[in-house]
Amino acid sequence: MEMRTFASVVEAGSFVGAAEALVLSKTAVSRYVGELEQRLGVRLLHRTTRKLSLTQDGEIFYARCKELLGGIDEAEAEVGARTGEATGLLKVTVPVSFGVLHLAEVWGAFKARHPMVTLDVTVSDRVADLVEDGFDLAIRIARMPDSSLVSRRLTSTRVVLCASPDYLRHAGTPQHPRELAQHAVLAYSHWSDRDEWSFEGPEGTVTVRTQPVIRSNNGDVCRAGALQHQGIVLQPTFLVGRDLAAGTLVELMPAYRSTELGIHAVYASRRHVAPKVRLLIDLLVEWFREPRWPG
Repeated sequence: MEMRTFASVVEAGSFVGAAEALVLSKTAVSRYVGELEQRLGVRLLHRTTRKLSLTQDGEIFYARCKELLGGIDEAEAEVGARTGEATGLLKVTVPVSFGVLHLAEVWGAFKARHPMVTLDVTVSDRVADLVEDGFDLAIRIARMPDSSLVSRRLTSTRVVLCASPDYLRHAGTPQHPRELAQHAVLAYSHWSDRDEWSFEGPEGTVTVRTQPVIRSNNGDVCRAGALQHQGIVLQPTFLVGRDLAAGTLVELMPAYRSTELGIHAVYASRRHVAPKVRLLIDLLVEWFREPRWPG
């Protein structure tokens, strides 16, 4: 427990964060780390009121801890796979908007089926390193590149160009992507092409450089601005599909398509997949078998 607690403190960046992840008190976490340092006879962590960092001995010990704990996890997964029981801590990372809108109810459903699992769900748009950050599973919305990770496609989402009827009455309705350069747009800053938006249309690929009036790293901010008649957005249907169905947003230039993104459950490539991971993926596949949003 001392080794796992120490590794959790390093990964969480604080004793408080490790306590939350391990479902322990901060006092217990401090005691485990203190006892480990006392037993080893070295200081593993530099502690200040603002920052926690590894000592040189701590860096060496943490690297070995990760190897040993990884081996233990694989051994437990191999044994657990024989029994089929889901137990232990299951760490998952999910994108913010998608996680709140379409996954919040999944966790309760999973716990109802597998009460011996403790779920730790991180909601963040940062693309985590599953191995380095200690996550068992990630939900990613992307065109998946080749990698050492294993992914299971759950569903997909179209990325659509849309705006409110009031905005279009005021600013006019663009008929060709090149006209977007003269419109107010609300841009999602995590798109790989930033302010250049590309579409596939009758004449092939069309790319236009837009001039955002609002830029945000969160799609909900862009959606809210569009609903307040501030401009045009390029957002996935999992976020704006219900608005399109209700008519509060209108899809523009359907002849010019943006992209379709797969929604994947991603996990590290290992020989043995723990039952808790496999059973959560099975539930997610079942969950998204029926459409969860219009469009």
